[in-house]
Amino acid sequence: MKKMTQKTKMWLGAAALVLSSSLLTGAIVTNKISMATSAVAADAPATVAAPAVAAPGGLVDLTTAAERSVNSVVYIKVTQNAKRQTVTVRDPFEDFFGDFFGYGNRGRGQGRQQEIETQPRRQGAGSGVIISADGYIVTNNHVVAGADEILVKLNDNTEYKGRVIGLDETTDLALIKVEAKNLPAIAIGNSDDLKIGQWVLAVGNPFNLTSTVTAGIVSAKARSLGANGVESFIQTDAAINAGNSGGALVNERGELVGINAMLYSQTGSYAGYGFAIPTTIMNKVVKDLKEFGMVQRALLGVRGGDVTNKIDAEKEKGNEVDYGTSTGVYIESVEPNTTAEEAGLEKGDVIVAIDDRTVTKMAELQEALSQHRPGDKVKITYLRNKKSHTSTATLRNAQGGTEVLEEVDIDLFGAQLKPLSDASKRELALRYGLEVTAIKKGKLSEAGITKGMILLKVNDMEMRSVEDFENAVKAANQSSDRVLWIRAITQSGRRVATAIDLSDDKK
Repeated sequence: MKKMTQKTKMWLGAAALVLSSSLLTGAIVTNKISMATSAVAADAPATVAAPAVAAPGGLVDLTTAAERSVNSVVYIKVTQNAKRQTVTVRDPFEDFFGDFFGYGNRGRGQGRQQEIETQPRRQGAGSGVIISADGYIVTNNHVVAGADEILVKLNDNTEYKGRVIGLDETTDLALIKVEAKNLPAIAIGNSDDLKIGQWVLAVGNPFNLTSTVTAGIVSAKARSLGANGVESFIQTDAAINAGNSGGALVNERGELVGINAMLYSQTGSYAGYGFAIPTTIMNKVVKDLKEFGMVQRALLGVRGGDVTNKIDAEKEKGNEVDYGTSTGVYIESVEPNTTAEEAGLEKGDVIVAIDDRTVTKMAELQEALSQHRPGDKVKITYLRNKKSHTSTATLRNAQGGTEVLEEVDIDLFGAQLKPLSDASKRELALRYGLEVTAIKKGKLSEAGITKGMILLKVNDMEMRSVEDFENAVKAANQSSDRVLWIRAITQSGRRVATAIDLSDDKK
């Protein structure tokens, strides 16, 4: 289970699956907050929802909203296959009795090779939301990350095999697809239009109870919990439990306004508050994953926090401060060669608006920026010495550029890789590695890698599977330097170290 500062995180899935770097099933954070699942596509076919129905006595009738959304929410079952690893085991009596136990010519002190199970076969479950009739489904990253198999079951019990289109750990969103047509896609609403106190429904599959609907109100907006890199949660008191991850938060008209992601609880079960990822964030993430395979994230280049927190911190020190406002984002520092530096922002400035959209706290700033791509121009309104200023600057990505980045095509590396066999591990005295079984002109050959070499580590990640190599390339492509540092070995034992500059791929 991942740890967060003074928080414990439990994903809201069914109850028993940890997938690679993230828990697949349920999560508690804080005093505890639990993760859930869901998402929606920006360019999905527009589905028009009818107005909310008024019930006798002026109450809102939520039955129509439930009917319009329940068939668009699916049950997702994920499986991660068992993982095995060959290790060297030494007999404590070998040094005393030598070959007495039949170790032959292996030699003393070398031990014997034994295959062990490092991870059993695991399963877990969550929810997802159909966002287009041709099979695109949004869910949480923590539901499907690392899955070897994805099974999607519709509300009518029809089942499909799902495949991952893209993952974004920073927002905890994922886009998957099933091969089907005429699916009941949900109508997508604008989460910006939500008001505090407005009725909403949470639709999902808590505790494997499919097609469950709970009702509540919007308790707060733009909540930041420190669970994701980019977050601006919708807070609701609609009951959200383990298995709701990836499910839909809908308004009175049955329109999707959020992706259920977390719950606040001291026990791991619902205790009053759930949190959903707003569609303003989801739409951009889904569109980028469909178009580029990765999210085009625009960065401002400042470090800081909510003005209210800054004021409180100064008061604790006995300092009285006046920034000209009690809301906004206080800038602690400005990173070099960034949008903020270009805009002339300085330490002590307070950002109060982006493109005339009021910013009262960091979560709102993140939400505003999450809707932009590198290369977009934004107008920044800020206070300096209590006086208002505006500046326009171009947003940049983590590499400091303004160009669109795409996933690196593994074919560009021009090599076929396969995990070392157990026999090869024993012969070469290696615990892991990827053997280059064929190579042609490409990134690896240009870096001096030849057929027969064994890749041991890429950017300090151990290479045990082809997926490990793909993950290392993906992580490097999204990093600031975009370089692959490769450590390899030849069949004769000669060590090789080389580097590949991924920035050349986009030229």
